[in-house]
Amino acid sequence: MASEERHTREYVVGAFPLRFVSICQLMTPSTSITVDENPHVGPPPLGGVVPLVEVSNLVKHYSDVGRGVIRALNGISFQVRAGEIFGLLGPNGAGKTTTLRVLATVLEPTAGSARICGYNVATQPAEVRQRIGFVSASTAIYDRMTGRELVTFFGRLHGMPVEAIRRRAEKLFDWLGLQEADRLGAKMSSGMRQKVSIARALIHDPPVLIFDEPTVGLDVLAARAVLDIVAALRKEGKCIIFSTHIMREAEKLCDRIAILHEGTILTEGTLEDLRRAAGTNDLEEVFFHMIAPNRVLPPSGLTSDHPS
Repeated sequence: MASEERHTREYVVGAFPLRFVSICQLMTPSTSITVDENPHVGPPPLGGVVPLVEVSNLVKHYSDVGRGVIRALNGISFQVRAGEIFGLLGPNGAGKTTTLRVLATVLEPTAGSARICGYNVATQPAEVRQRIGFVSASTAIYDRMTGRELVTFFGRLHGMPVEAIRRRAEKLFDWLGLQEADRLGAKMSSGMRQKVSIARALIHDPPVLIFDEPTVGLDVLAARAVLDIVAALRKEGKCIIFSTHIMREAEKLCDRIAILHEGTILTEGTLEDLRRAAGTNDLEEVFFHMIAPNRVLPPSGLTSDHPS
């Protein structure tokens, strides 16, 4: 028993903490780890009535020695259903990543509640992790593992049988266009690394997917490929939360949008709802109307006259 305890650790991998035994055990097919043939609940039919994500009066405060209490989230609420992309739109520091990290069980809320498929993120984190996939621009890809090895590794962390992982991985690689899944992470392009991250998030076929600014740092073609993948996942009936500060991405993808600023949701609705409320068809103007309604434009005529 003592030796078993020495090999059990708490790690943070792929954006959420998982308790697991040694890496060697997980990667060895003959391991005696108990696995569940169906470790998750599949997504309900497209357009399901029951929300898969329920956030109610969610609060997250931090204590900082120099700055005092930092109020990252101030009682936000929203719901997301299957077959829907819910956009969190806001500037840097608005609270988007904090919200998603609470949903991914990385952070505990200060107050309020959040549920994924009915499971509470604070009191039932293991159940929540089996039902989510998390992708961000900063999700790590291990340089010394191939894409196939990485995806297999995370499949084992989720308790999947080896053969089920192999079949699912091949299907994902084909669907994502990852013809070079056996390339080492250190030799992958940024676009390929993000596709491997998506495959890693999808390996256990979770009903809820969280994308935290997934196109940051990608070139135009790679970013477009990621957006196309997210749109295709909606057609598969996935419940998707997509955070961004890029207006075009929100316009292209999101069924509903919440504008988040300084930890507060200022408005929420369909794109048409937001446009109608702000009296403009330009989402960027809607955004500025909400977060800076009294902004003052710089005066004209500031350029200096150049001597002839």
